[in-house]
Amino acid sequence: MRSNIFIPKSQSITASLALLILRLIAGTAFIIHGWLKIQHPDSWVPAGAPISIPAFFQVLAAISEFCGGIAWILGLLTPLASFGIGCTMGVAVYFHAVVFGDPFVNLTGGHAFELPLMFLGLAVSLLLTGPGQFSLDAKIFVERTFAKKAFV
Repeated sequence: MRSNIFIPKSQSITASLALLILRLIAGTAFIIHGWLKIQHPDSWVPAGAPISIPAFFQVLAAISEFCGGIAWILGLLTPLASFGIGCTMGVAVYFHAVVFGDPFVNLTGGHAFELPLMFLGLAVSLLLTGPGQFSLDAKIFVERTFAKKAFV
């Protein structure tokens, strides 16, 4: 059993390549989504919006999106980034699906909860599978683990 959650599971090269592609695409999307939020982390929900989110939670969402996107691209602290993004997307799904009553897919181009649900699924997937071989997590934590075992 793994004692360190940051040690990636062993993945094939093909699976690791697929995880790298997913991390690069989704990480870039989160950096873009989080860019405006991180510039005003405690006040990105506009005044007069139909919801009120306390400043503390706005800061957490801004950090999880922007910094989590960077972490996914690098494959660094992937479980932590995935947990933060997953929590943020869980709240987004709740607000869109339950509070606003948005459809899963809006065929007229309006609001829907399809995208946050997809990102939630990706965050859970990366949390469970890890970032793959092509990540800083693998470089840092796997090599450190092997080095410790060699000296024991």
